[in-house]
Amino acid sequence: MSVIDIAPATSPIAAVRDAFVGGRGYLSACTLGLPPRAARDALRADVDAVSAGRPDPVRYSAAVERSRELFASLVNVDRTRVAVGSQVSVLGALVATAVPDGGEVLVPEGDFSSVALPFVHAGRGLRVRAVPLARLADAIGPGTALVAFSNVQSATGAVADTDAILAAAAAHGARTYCDATQAVGWLPVDASRFDALACHSYKWLCAPRGAAFLTLAESFADAVRPLHAGWYAGADPWSSCYGHEVELASDASRFDVSPAWQSFLAAEASLELFASLDPAALHAHATGLAAAFRARLGLGEETRASAIVTWADPDGADLARLSAAGLTASGRAGRARVAFHVFNDAEDVELAARALGR
Repeated sequence: MSVIDIAPATSPIAAVRDAFVGGRGYLSACTLGLPPRAARDALRADVDAVSAGRPDPVRYSAAVERSRELFASLVNVDRTRVAVGSQVSVLGALVATAVPDGGEVLVPEGDFSSVALPFVHAGRGLRVRAVPLARLADAIGPGTALVAFSNVQSATGAVADTDAILAAAAAHGARTYCDATQAVGWLPVDASRFDALACHSYKWLCAPRGAAFLTLAESFADAVRPLHAGWYAGADPWSSCYGHEVELASDASRFDVSPAWQSFLAAEASLELFASLDPAALHAHATGLAAAFRARLGLGEETRASAIVTWADPDGADLARLSAAGLTASGRAGRARVAFHVFNDAEDVELAARALGR
C-alpha cells in the first residue's frame, strides 16, 4: 500500500483541513496546535473591539460556559462535572488535596512533570512512586491511594493501557487521575471512567494556552478542596465579586479559577470544530498517517496506535533534517517526535520520510 492510499482526499476528515490556514509540514500538534480560522478570527475581532473601547465581559463569560459545555461533550460527562482553569499543574494540585495524608501516589516513569510534581510537593507525607508505564497496572496495590498518569505519553507517544489501569485501581480501591492533554482531540476519551481528568486545550484541541479543564466524579469531588477559590467559583460569579461570605457553586464549577477571557473566546471556536467531528474518523485519520510514517521508518507496529511517532535521535540529527526540509517537528528526551493531526495528510508523511532519506 502506498502512503497516498492511507489518507485519501475523500476521507471524512479531508474537508476539515480547509478550517486551518496552515498545516502543510506542521508535525507538532503534540507541542502546540494550530488555531483554526474561526479561533483566529474570534481573537482578532475581540482585539479590535477592545482597542475601540468595546470590551464585552458578558460575551467572555458566555464563551467560558460554552467551552465548558463543549469539552464536557467531547469527553462524555455532564457540564456540571467540569471545572475550568488555565494550567494542568494547578488542576493537579486540586486533585492532590483529595489524597489522604501519607498516601501513595503511583505515576509512570518519565511522564510529563506537571502530572507528578503537584503530588511531589503537596506535603502531608504523600509518597510518589514511579514505575515503567507498561507495569503501571501491575504496580497498583492495596497501599495505593491514587494513580496519576497521562493516557498518552508526551516524550514517547505511548498510549497507556487504560483498561488495565482502571481495572487494577478498582480492584484495590485506588482513585485515578488522568492527564489527557496529549489525547483529547485525536483519541476518543471517556472522562466518566476516571475520578479526575485534566486536559489543556492548546495542543490537540488547537486552542490558545490558558484554557484548561478538569472533570471530577461526584463521589471524588467531595474530597477535593477548592484551594484556588475566587470570584468565579461562586454560585453566581457576578454576585460573588466582593466580600468573604461567598457561597461556592454546588457543582464542579466551585473549582473554577478566574478564566483567561480571550483564551476562551478562541477555545470556544476550536472546541466547536472538534465537537463537530466523528471521533472514530479523526482517530483513524491521525493514527493511519502515523502508522504509514512508522512503516517508512521501519519502526514496526505499536501495541496501541498513536498519532505521535518518536524514535531515538540523541544528537538531534534527524530533527535537524526535518527542520532543514521546512518541516516543524520537535525533540524530547533524546528522541525526535512528529505528530499527525486533522490538518495533515499523506503528503506530510511523504515529505517527512523523504527529509529523513526513507
